[in-house]
Amino acid sequence: IYTEAEESNGVVIILHGRGFHPDWHDTVNPLRVGLTEFGWNTLSVQLPVLEKQAKYYDYVPLFPEALPRIDAAIEFAREQGNEEIVLVAHSCGAHMAMAWVDAWDENGEQKIDAYVGLGMGATDYQQPMEKPFSFEKLTIPILDVYGEHDYPGVLRMAPKRLQSIKAAGNKKTSQSVVKGASHYYKDKGEELTQVVNRWLQTL
Repeated sequence: IYTEAEESNGVVIILHGRGFHPDWHDTVNPLRVGLTEFGWNTLSVQLPVLEKQAKYYDYVPLFPEALPRIDAAIEFAREQGNEEIVLVAHSCGAHMAMAWVDAWDENGEQKIDAYVGLGMGATDYQQPMEKPFSFEKLTIPILDVYGEHDYPGVLRMAPKRLQSIKAAGNKKTSQSVVKGASHYYKDKGEELTQVVNRWLQTL
């Protein structure tokens, strides 16, 4: 779903979480619509989905299927005249986004200008991440966002994620907490949009 701002700074490409869709009302729609009010075009992408009861390990084999979708979204965004491209990925979408980063070669072209991860590292009980996120491949600004009442694993890993994203070396990299929010930002979409927008304005 491509939504244009009246005057644009660039485009935010949005990747939804597990089992949802490009206009999901809790996390995606507030960003998809709200960021246009702050001068960003938005492009919300449909990722591969499984049945509702599917777990993290069920999704891991699907991660490669997301890669051409992300590439196609970036190509479409550039065709619309967008020069600045920011990727925003929630939960399982963040796993897919980082699988896309993993697929770059050692001197992989930075195809985006900034990356925002929401609720990064979420998995399921007794299903740890197969490998750490390769933040070191991203020299662009990174924003790590999570809810105050996010999943225990997301909260527990927050200090280590901050250390990892800071180690990539970009001075604009940061971490933010959305007060009162759960992993899905239910009823906190406006607050989430404000957190993301405030950071985007620093780029």
